[in-house]
Amino acid sequence: MEQRIKSEKVHVIACGAIAREILAVKARNGLDHLTLECLPAIWHVWPERIAPALREKIAEARASGHENIFIGYAECGTQGEIDKICREEGIERLSGPHCYAFFTGTEKFLAECEMEFTAFYLTDLITRQFEAFVIEPLKLDRHPELRDMVFGNYTKIVYLAQTEDAELQAKAKWAADYLKLDYEYRFTGYGDLQPELVAAARVTQPAA
Repeated sequence: MEQRIKSEKVHVIACGAIAREILAVKARNGLDHLTLECLPAIWHVWPERIAPALREKIAEARASGHENIFIGYAECGTQGEIDKICREEGIERLSGPHCYAFFTGTEKFLAECEMEFTAFYLTDLITRQFEAFVIEPLKLDRHPELRDMVFGNYTKIVYLAQTEDAELQAKAKWAADYLKLDYEYRFTGYGDLQPELVAAARVTQPAA
């Protein structure tokens, strides 16, 4: 019985940038049989590191007895490498091009983004760690003159919020002011992340 239940667990290998959100969806929906392993959130800045690490983590998970694996990444700038891995391994990933899309709802985001090509998007995580994700990698703290060079063609920051947090809203507004951009707040909640995780987990949910 224990071996049968173990084989029905769903192991999610995900971006650390959405770890909080995955755990919140897990708790909200009683997905106790879902386990989570994350790669570094900062690889949002270096997407070329994602696919090789996913291959290693999938191999480790298979060796540990995980039969059901789900990838907690969208395409995320990997130039098709995650999709290639999913085809080879026979596993699924989060739909859409990136977290901005699946938090908004991929269809809605793709329909709207054509009119927002001058928007710079934030999520809860990127807002919370704006310095680590934006200022430091772009060296804006040491070379503030780069700000206009990098962001000169943007017109606004759009904060796509997963939670209603006054401190994060203030931080996002500060980020917009720092980059000299207009500010817009949109509450998305967990968007497509929740139904996709629930669907992935439901396929193999242990019997009572």
